[in-house]
Amino acid sequence: MTESAAVGRDPEAVSRFVESFAAQLVEAGVPRMPSRVFAALLASDTGTLTSADLGEQLRISPAAVSGAVRYLAQVHLVSREREPGSRRDRYRVHSDQWYEALTSREAIIKRWEDAIREGVASLGADTPAGRRLAETLAFFEFIEADVANIMERWRLHREQLSPKNGSEHREPAGSAD
Repeated sequence: MTESAAVGRDPEAVSRFVESFAAQLVEAGVPRMPSRVFAALLASDTGTLTSADLGEQLRISPAAVSGAVRYLAQVHLVSREREPGSRRDRYRVHSDQWYEALTSREAIIKRWEDAIREGVASLGADTPAGRRLAETLAFFEFIEADVANIMERWRLHREQLSPKNGSEHREPAGSAD
């Protein structure tokens, strides 16, 4: 029995949401299968499903689940956990998945900034390509400053939300306990 049926939801309505949201993610550039798996996890009350659960709900193979989860873990949108007393993995989406994803993107942007700085120096700041790269660098630096402020504001705002919304909160990867 699917989770939706177990909690009295219309499984067709859940499926329509999953496919609709997944289509939005695909339109934004996320691969199709990871989009579907992510949407299914978001729609789960527990935020946790096994490979078998995902395969049954989405009608996809274990290999498709594995590839989708690998992608989603790399971009910090899901985590893999071992079921207690079992060899089976379960996959979890956390309430702070967007925070995690943006935080990991911040590190990528810093690396891009370094590469672009080198490009400006190599191409010459007064060349058309160098000016284009310099403007790209200025954009990334501008965004980076605002993202750091936004993330701090979100953390403070989240603390003011009801305790129910913060019940799954975990510290971002790399944070001290």
